[in-house]
Amino acid sequence: MSGNLAMDSHAPAFLSVHDIHAYYGESYIVQGVSFNVHEGEILALLGRNGAGKTSTLRTIARLDDPLLMKGEIWLDHKHLHTMSSHEAAVNGIALVPEDRRIIPGLTVEENLQLAQIVEPIGWGIDRIYELFPRLGERRKQEGVTLSGGEQQMLSIARALARDIKVLLLDEPYEGLAPVIVDEIEKTLQTIKAQGITTIIVEQNAVRALELADRSVIMDTGSVVFDGHAKEVLDNAELRAEYLAI
Repeated sequence: MSGNLAMDSHAPAFLSVHDIHAYYGESYIVQGVSFNVHEGEILALLGRNGAGKTSTLRTIARLDDPLLMKGEIWLDHKHLHTMSSHEAAVNGIALVPEDRRIIPGLTVEENLQLAQIVEPIGWGIDRIYELFPRLGERRKQEGVTLSGGEQQMLSIARALARDIKVLLLDEPYEGLAPVIVDEIEKTLQTIKAQGITTIIVEQNAVRALELADRSVIMDTGSVVFDGHAKEVLDNAELRAEYLAI
């Protein structure tokens, strides 16, 4: 089944992914993926395990694995597809990976300060603590000793400590209690209100769809649906075929 693949012609895309093809070694993982995301939008990038979602996020972040072999990625009229991962980060891309990458031996505050040493323009630490009061309470605690939900908050907060335009989230709800997911979703809505664009990859598809403005569904490395999130929530056949829900 294919969904509505037409792009919105009434507003320019803030982030444009056009016909990207990426490989892990000889494995052809991302097979001609295209979609647009508008500024301040939350996009749920969904699909079964192995569909190519995480690989697409990593390609947008310009990491070396998978390796982009063809296609274009544009952010705010700048060509990300020719940039290194460091250059993409400087230009506003922030990836929060599934394993969160909290730095051992550093406190919560030191994790945040390190991000600001690398790029001192971003949300101030006091502002971050207003958004994440739990982190403020634990600012002197070693980051790796936090609960799973608090570590996820720290990973998102560390991204905001830089000057970002697009937040890429890989499985942010994994292993978290529903009450913690509620907190993170409220935070993501606040981030959205600040004009930051978010792409979320999440196995809890219903929660992601309820949060998102739009959804792109992938299957075996390709886009099979691009449309409003509510269309997916209302389409039982589509959910069953591509999301197993």
